[in-house]
Amino acid sequence: MIEVVIDSIRISLVSQHRIVLLKEIDGDRQLPIWIGPCEADAITIELQDVKVARPLTADLVTIIVKELGGTVSHVIVRELKDNVFHASLFIDVNNESHEVDCRPSDAIALAVRSKVPIFINEAVLDEAGVQPEPDMIQETSSEEAEADVGNLDAFSDFLSTLDFDDFEGGE
Repeated sequence: MIEVVIDSIRISLVSQHRIVLLKEIDGDRQLPIWIGPCEADAITIELQDVKVARPLTADLVTIIVKELGGTVSHVIVRELKDNVFHASLFIDVNNESHEVDCRPSDAIALAVRSKVPIFINEAVLDEAGVQPEPDMIQETSSEEAEADVGNLDAFSDFLSTLDFDDFEGGE
């Protein structure tokens, strides 16, 4: 297993989809994974420490795991099958580890909330990983890479226009 950090979340110019780029900690390879806008928002909101009036789905799952006495230990992007990534969420309850199949976007959203490591199966990174262009490689620490996610200008601009009080009481 190879540990990765979130390098960035990119917005597609031709669709509503986003790409989360996971970068290996001890190398330059990246794994781009297409995710939906809601999942991208769930990850970005947590990374930017934006407070929302009501819990998002990833917040709710995190709360449920905690209330049931469990903790998320780590997540793994474990396989690429028919061009679809598959991930697992590992939850420890009463000294027992439970593996839960999930989408990578959901696993990543839960990992950032629980502040646990994200791993990629080496075979997946070998198959679908990409090397950035030599002039695009920057020497950054994992903390700087995580901080770079906070510089999502278009998304940050959009968030700054929202009044989260407008979302209260809808449910």
